[in-house]
Amino acid sequence: MTWIDIPEDSPFGPDNLPLGVFRLGDQEPRVGAAIGNLVIDLAPVASAQMLDGSQLFAEPTLNAFLALGRPAWRATREWLLDLVQNENDRDAVEPHLIPQSAVTMQLPFKVADYVDFYASEQHATNLGRLFRPDAEPLLPNWKHLPVGYHGRAGTVVASGTDIVRPSGQRKPPGADAPEYGPSQRLDIEVELGYVVGSPSTLGKPVPVGAFEDHVYGVVLVNDWSARDLQAWEYVPLGPFLGKSFATSISPWVVSLEALKATKVPLGRQEPAVLPYLAGDDLTNFDITFEVSWNGELVSSPPYKDMYWSPAQMLAHLSVNGASIRTGDLFASGTVSGPDKDQRGSFIELSWGGREPLTVKGEDRTFLQDGDEVTITGWAAKPDGSRIGLGSVTGRITPALDR
Repeated sequence: MTWIDIPEDSPFGPDNLPLGVFRLGDQEPRVGAAIGNLVIDLAPVASAQMLDGSQLFAEPTLNAFLALGRPAWRATREWLLDLVQNENDRDAVEPHLIPQSAVTMQLPFKVADYVDFYASEQHATNLGRLFRPDAEPLLPNWKHLPVGYHGRAGTVVASGTDIVRPSGQRKPPGADAPEYGPSQRLDIEVELGYVVGSPSTLGKPVPVGAFEDHVYGVVLVNDWSARDLQAWEYVPLGPFLGKSFATSISPWVVSLEALKATKVPLGRQEPAVLPYLAGDDLTNFDITFEVSWNGELVSSPPYKDMYWSPAQMLAHLSVNGASIRTGDLFASGTVSGPDKDQRGSFIELSWGGREPLTVKGEDRTFLQDGDEVTITGWAAKPDGSRIGLGSVTGRITPALDR
């Protein structure tokens, strides 16, 4: 399928070709495509072939390319597929193949807005049982709309960026008053992020059927969470400082076109949703994540059983007339499955800290300074092959003195 040598275990086969932004030495950042262990430096290849819009690959972000829209995305993907499959293109491409080990990956796009959803029924049920043990785990609205909140676009960071332990107000159990200090219950959230390319018009909702016209692709997301700060602040308006300090994303944006064969039908939704959330062909993706804590695998959350589809999330996000912009990021919320080793956060894995898990021979509940978490993911095709999503990594550093 390709003249490029690709290791068998590579997440980036010749039918994937995700886009990202890389820096080589002290050169300016620019756009590349991943294949195997290599990066195709797209700017010189596109320029030599006089490709329309070739200058966009010399940009330091993907935003200008994302803004071109779906026809251009499809045309670019067809061009990329031809580059790696057609032996006649070898002489033009081979001089511009760079080992991934030689480059530094950047934030792939400038984030315009960031919205985080809460789309896993299993995760919402687990947290309901933890936080409201004497009540129904799901609140009355949960199965009627995709619950979400607005985050901070400026704190979305590239994979590999250190995460400074946040400080803030927290109220320990049994205390009469809150106190200030570093979070003691620092957590992760395994999520899938959707990258918006084509904007919409203010006042005009985006219907579920227009999802693929506006969303280019996906990234892995780790929405770091300070559970003690969150528990004290979230009533009555929801997440704020417990979430807004950092969100890490993977460096490669995998296109929806590459993921087409990994679609699965959306599960049954009961009660029936309102008309603006309904559709005959709503889908999810057959994606599996792996969470490694200091190098040890601790969880493998599945995405295919998420209750709310990405098209419904986008439709709900915009149903009040809110516009979307190029570079918007909206994420699924924590992905959790029914089994204990499928939970996508440490608060679930340790059941609120009451059931420690063993990591490298130690009992652990929440993150300590120096801990490193890596989330990987792949989407499964019916023939058993995979489309890799790469990985997102972050390491915890001590809180700043204040």
